[in-house]
Amino acid sequence: MAIEMNQIWDFPIKEFHPFPKAKLGVGAHDMIGVEAKDLGMSRVLLMTTGLRGSGIIDELKGKIEYQGVDVVLFDEVESNPKDYNCMDAAARYQSEKCDGIISVGGGSSHDAAKGARMVIAHDGRNINEFEGFSKATNKENPRHIAVSTTAGTGSETSWAYVITDTSDMEHPHKWVAFDDTCLVDLAMDDPLLYYSCPEHFTAFCGFDVLAHCSEPYVSRLDFAPSLGNAKYAIELIRDHLRTAVYEPHNLEARTGMMHAQYIAAQAFNSGGLGLIHSLSHAFSAFYDSHHGLNNAIALPRVWEYNLPARYERFADIATLLGVNTTGMSTVQAADAAVEEAIRISKDVGIPDNFGQLNVNSYEKNQMNTGKYAGKGEGVDTSEEQIRAISEHMMGDWCTPGNPRTCTVESMIPMVRHAMVDSY
Repeated sequence: MAIEMNQIWDFPIKEFHPFPKAKLGVGAHDMIGVEAKDLGMSRVLLMTTGLRGSGIIDELKGKIEYQGVDVVLFDEVESNPKDYNCMDAAARYQSEKCDGIISVGGGSSHDAAKGARMVIAHDGRNINEFEGFSKATNKENPRHIAVSTTAGTGSETSWAYVITDTSDMEHPHKWVAFDDTCLVDLAMDDPLLYYSCPEHFTAFCGFDVLAHCSEPYVSRLDFAPSLGNAKYAIELIRDHLRTAVYEPHNLEARTGMMHAQYIAAQAFNSGGLGLIHSLSHAFSAFYDSHHGLNNAIALPRVWEYNLPARYERFADIATLLGVNTTGMSTVQAADAAVEEAIRISKDVGIPDNFGQLNVNSYEKNQMNTGKYAGKGEGVDTSEEQIRAISEHMMGDWCTPGNPRTCTVESMIPMVRHAMVDSY
C-alpha cells in the first residue's frame, strides 16, 4: 500500500481548466470589430509589441473603429513582457477610461494584457504579487480579446501568463502565473496574420509549440484529457513546421501550425509543463532572449534528461514525429525521439546552444537593451552562471510537473550542455 500511495502522492486530484471561446480560420480577424462591439466594448486599449509598420495594427484598428469602438494604442509591450509593461498598460487603460483590452501579437502581448487586467482588477497592486497559482481575489476584470500573429504562444487559450520581474536586476526573475480569472473572453487565430512572421520567428515559435505538447504528454501529472491533444499537435508539427518556416505563404502549413499551437496549449492548460519551460524562463530572466528560441535549445537536452522516467512515452513521440521505430526496443525508440528533435532543429536553423547567442543572433533582438543594457553582447557561460540558471529553474512553477525529480546538482550537467555543447 505504501508504494501505491507514493504513486499518487504528487497529484492525487487533478484539475481540468476551461478554455475561452475562439474563432479559428481564414478571415477570422475580419470579425474583430463586430466581436468587440458584441462584448460591450466602446473604447479599447489595443496592446501590441513591435508590429507597428507591419500593416496588421492599422488594419485591425480600422476594423474596430468601423464598428464605432474607439481605439487607444499601447505598443510599448516588450518581448518577455516586463512588470512595468503591465503597470504602464494598466495606468493607460484607466487614464484613457477604456472598457476593454485587445492584445495583438504573440505571447508577449497576450501575457502583458493578462497582467494588466490583474492590476486593474486589484486597485493597482504590483503585478509581481500574482506569481504562482490562483492569486487573484477579484474575479471581475476587463474584457479581453486576444488576436494571435504567431503560431507558438497558446496564451490566447490558456490560464497562464509569464512576466519578468525587473525590481532587482542583480537577481533577475521571470515567473509564471496560473489563474482561471485571466482567461480571455475571445481568442482569434487567423493563419493569414502569420504570413508576415519572419522565418526564424516561425521556427522559434514552432519549437514553443513542440514544448507545449510534449511536456504534458510526459508530465508527472499524466492527465488523460490532455494526452490526445498533445499527440495530435506533435503530428501537426511533423507535417507543417518545416514548410511554414520556408514557405511562409503556404496556407496549409500556416493553418496546420495554427491548429498545432492552439491544441498544444489546451494540452498543457491542464496537463502541465516541465523543465523545458523552466530552463527557458531562467535563461531569458538573465538575457531577455526569445522564449521560443530558448525552448528550442532546451528541448532536446530536457528530453534526454527525462528519458529514464518516460521511455515509453518518448518512444511514442518518436513515432508521432514520423520515425520508423520498427525493430527498435522501447529505449532505442525513445532515443530516436531526441535525435529527431535535433534533426528538426537543424532543419529550421536553431542555434546549437545558448553560448552562440548574441545581440545580432536574430531580428528585433532585445538582448543588452533597456534594463538589460550592460549585460554584454553575448552570454556568460561560466560555471557560476550555469549554477545561477539551475537555481532559478528549481523555483519555477513549471518544474513540479517534470517527470524526473530534479535537484540543482542533477540539472547542472544538462544546463552546461545547453550553454556550451552541441549535438
